[in-house]
Amino acid sequence: MTLKTKVSLSFAFLFGVILVLGGLGAFYLNQLASDSKAILKDNYISLEFVSNMQKALISLDDPDAFSDFETNLKKQEANLTEVGEEENTHAVRREFNRLRAGAVDAPTIKRIQQHLLIIDDVNRQAIVRKSNTAEQTAQDALLWLGSIGTFCFLVVFSFVVNIPSYIAGPIRELTRGIKQITSRNFEERLHFRSSDEFGELARSFNSMAQKLYEYEHSSLAKLLFEKKRIDTLIEIMSEGIIGLDEKRRILFINPVAERLLGVERQKLIGQYAPDVATTNDLLRSLIRDIMVDPDEHEAPSATLLRPAENGAGLLKIYDPGQQGQGKECFYNKEIHTVEVIPTGETEPVQAGYVIVLLNITSYKELDLAKTNFIATVSHELKTPISAIKMSLKLLTDKRLGSLNTEQQEMVAHVEENTDRLLRLTGELLNMAQVESGQIQLHMQATNPANLVLVATDALKTQAEQKQIRFNLTIPPDLPAVSADPDKASWVLVNFLSNAIRHSPDQSTVDIVVCLADDQVEFTVRDYGTGLREEHRERVFDRYFKAPGLNGSFNGTGLGLAISREFIQSMGGQIGLYPNVAPGASFYFQLPMA
Repeated sequence: MTLKTKVSLSFAFLFGVILVLGGLGAFYLNQLASDSKAILKDNYISLEFVSNMQKALISLDDPDAFSDFETNLKKQEANLTEVGEEENTHAVRREFNRLRAGAVDAPTIKRIQQHLLIIDDVNRQAIVRKSNTAEQTAQDALLWLGSIGTFCFLVVFSFVVNIPSYIAGPIRELTRGIKQITSRNFEERLHFRSSDEFGELARSFNSMAQKLYEYEHSSLAKLLFEKKRIDTLIEIMSEGIIGLDEKRRILFINPVAERLLGVERQKLIGQYAPDVATTNDLLRSLIRDIMVDPDEHEAPSATLLRPAENGAGLLKIYDPGQQGQGKECFYNKEIHTVEVIPTGETEPVQAGYVIVLLNITSYKELDLAKTNFIATVSHELKTPISAIKMSLKLLTDKRLGSLNTEQQEMVAHVEENTDRLLRLTGELLNMAQVESGQIQLHMQATNPANLVLVATDALKTQAEQKQIRFNLTIPPDLPAVSADPDKASWVLVNFLSNAIRHSPDQSTVDIVVCLADDQVEFTVRDYGTGLREEHRERVFDRYFKAPGLNGSFNGTGLGLAISREFIQSMGGQIGLYPNVAPGASFYFQLPMA
């Protein structure tokens, strides 16, 4: 039975009790009214008739006495209600007719008065009897109404006491259970049993608590907990982080990225990133390398995170700062592609992007200070080194005197180390130019063959010491290239010196110059041990040194890094051919003049 039915039945019962009380009261009131009416109609009126007839008998000398007596007698004859009243009324009629027909005599009047007294006495006795009946009816009514009223009071009092507790008890129990659930006590259950709405509510609550208990101990809860922890970490990270889905809609953005973009995150989350980028230059530069319209996918079961191609870059961004003290800062942009492995699949598919802005301002400032220091020291070292070389040249001049064999070896050794030191300072100065962005170029049309000739002449002695032969392949009809001759030949010298250093004795170094589309390509290949696979991607990094033939690390690790900067500043390309064995094959391309 439902709670609504129970409450409805309770009110129906109360309504029935009210109807019973009202009906019983109305019944007894009607009885009392009937008894009172019977006394007035049947007996009291008869007493008035008798009284009027007696008055008429006393005043028979009055001409209207007989007519008054006749009128009241007729009314009495029409109101015969008590036992014995009819006989005495007929006797009065008989004696009155005799009195009216003959002379007025005392015996007749006396007999009429006796009969009237009997009628009066009968009605008075009836009034007393009917009054007793009415009184008994009133007592019965009081008894019944009191009994039923007391019973109804007890029933209503029971309702007043029990119904609130019947309703409030389950609600109180439910409130306690909700508080336990709020305290993450998912083992809490409601134990009251009923077939009404409260019972249904208890069963639903217990089912909910069971589901929450299962959820709390499921892997999904752990995943959501880890997600919240990751969200917290993203919020407090000092790097700017922006997350995009596979359709390039913005999923999340942390406070640092919000500050750099200059737009409230509530206005960015859920927006299509290219649309926002139309009015935000920084976001446009951040998403420039992201693929357009990636494939959609469903049911991810595992997630991978890997850097996107061409997703890194150095950006100079104005940071307003948290205290309003803004300055230009350097940020390194990294774009990571989020990939998922769909259920039942083995190959990952693209699911979105994470853009990370690493604040490298402090490192950039230190690097700039280092560059300035190296440039200053290198520049200051070139003067004494040049003086040493001049002194060594004077020592070898026979016009100043001859040196013995031991002295000549010592001078040669000093000269060799001086040349090495001069090359080192030169590379450091070039690197300082590269890092400071102050590369000075003197672009002009240059014959490719002349560049090769300058480089081979510079390294002729070094190649002869290892009996290495240069194998040149230069077509005669090559067009001129647009380049700085000094820097282009410097790059070629660097390629050849590395090839000589990594080549075995009595080997060959190939130098090939040819057309490659609209550029001229210079290729240098040696036949040494080559580069390991793990070294190929880092060979153009600054300060990276690949091991030589004997496993030693020679050089400064700056030559190829400087070469890349020089070639790119001249509008060319530089690289390393893969899958070349034995040895290694480096190339650079310069645009035609």
